[in-house]
Amino acid sequence: MMIIKRLATIAAALMLGAGVAACNPDSLTRQNTDPNNPTDAPPGPVFTNAVRMAVNRWLGSGYSMNQTSFVTQQLAQTTYPTVDSYVDLQAASTSGTFDGAYSGELSNLEKVIEKGETLERPSIYGPAQVMQAWVYAYVTDTYGDVPYSEALQADKPDGAVTPSYDAQKDIYAGLLQSLGNAATDMAGASGASEGLGSADVIYGGNLQKWQRFANSLRARLALRLVNVDPATANAELAAAFAGPGGVFESNADNAILVWPGDGVYDNPWTNANKGRDDRRMSRTLMNVLINSNDPRTGVYAQPVEDSTVYPNGYGGMPNGLLQDSSSKWFSLASRPGLAFYPGVTSYGTFGTSAGLSTPSYVMTYAEVMFIKAEAAQRGLGGLSPADAEANYKAAITASLEQWGITDAATINAFLARPEIAYKGGTDGLKQIAVQKWVALFTDGGQAWAEWRRTCQPSTLVPGPAAIVNYIPRRFFYSTREASVNADNMQAAIARQGPDNFGTRVYWDSNPDAAPTCTPAP
Repeated sequence: MMIIKRLATIAAALMLGAGVAACNPDSLTRQNTDPNNPTDAPPGPVFTNAVRMAVNRWLGSGYSMNQTSFVTQQLAQTTYPTVDSYVDLQAASTSGTFDGAYSGELSNLEKVIEKGETLERPSIYGPAQVMQAWVYAYVTDTYGDVPYSEALQADKPDGAVTPSYDAQKDIYAGLLQSLGNAATDMAGASGASEGLGSADVIYGGNLQKWQRFANSLRARLALRLVNVDPATANAELAAAFAGPGGVFESNADNAILVWPGDGVYDNPWTNANKGRDDRRMSRTLMNVLINSNDPRTGVYAQPVEDSTVYPNGYGGMPNGLLQDSSSKWFSLASRPGLAFYPGVTSYGTFGTSAGLSTPSYVMTYAEVMFIKAEAAQRGLGGLSPADAEANYKAAITASLEQWGITDAATINAFLARPEIAYKGGTDGLKQIAVQKWVALFTDGGQAWAEWRRTCQPSTLVPGPAAIVNYIPRRFFYSTREASVNADNMQAAIARQGPDNFGTRVYWDSNPDAAPTCTPAP
């Protein structure tokens, strides 16, 4: 992990303008060469830096902690409710996520892929393909149609400087194929083939783990298509489960980034909580936890300072309040858990220095078992409804153990509670969806995507200060795109729908097909 420290100067040199967000329409990169900045570098450090940027962006204090976790109502805001009411989720505030992904991690991962393919080493390009698919999925799930097939090519002789936007249906097809190819190629890699080694800060160069990650991610994307293309979802789920290396088999397979916690590269949630004290747990999530006596309550959240509203010690605040209403929840609602605090902060002592090394969960075994539980209940991917309950229990157990709850009696008591015990049928699908949403805490983007697909938990409603009367279905396109790639962006808008919070992305366009969305929101 300490290799991350050596990347600051390398990163600056390698930020090649490969995506539209990093493009200059004059294509100056093709006509000028700066002798002081390299255009080539060993793939290992580039991969490490790309992973760091990707995890920090999509699971960090920006997109996850300060944007999507508010949308999906796992966190709430006391001081800046303009985020919680979606004012600060418009294009001016979220463009950097779109722009940065292309000019940052996607560009760097593309360079690793190119280098690995030139060297004919799946041990290098395979992990980069998986991480690139992981990032692209966040991008398209957030915005819908985005540059994909022509993206990241601006520095090539005939590469597009203003790439077209691909339809999300086609992007998903490309990602599923890429993940399948990556798993297959890594399975055939020679054991003596030089790979990423210690530069791989996820699995340390273990290709079997990367195969399982590729197949697990393929299963995630396959299930996301279930309401619009169940045939493809079924086929891709079966292929993912049977893919070379299989899917995650235990928490030991979890794709995680363990931060050094050295004051330079810290867990981004913990780092954000060093000097701000304005995030509280949302009432929506806390009600789900408290009403089922969930053992994760004391891990996800801290006890309230003022027990006037919640005499039992834990509780959340409503989302989307006006400023005068939100401020009063400062002491009345729970902070996020101690694992997300660094110890001494600018406003008190919360957590310990161990929080700086809290892992970021890129994808987990718990999520895979929830995917299997839903696939089984639906009879997809070669699984049977008879398998749904066992997979559901395994998923919850994995999530509890992931967060340090390992006592068998505690786990069994929770699984036996009437709210948790599996009911089967449509009610079972709703239980799977709610528990999956709970387990995805700290991954606001995935929790939001799952809510859009399943409408669960059904208790999400916009707050009184919200600028729209619905939960956002997507984010606005980048303001920079409107300047440098306007024609292609407008073509995407004409095809997909208005550039606003209400336009549904492809896999979210048929809510009536979801049994858990009746009636559709």
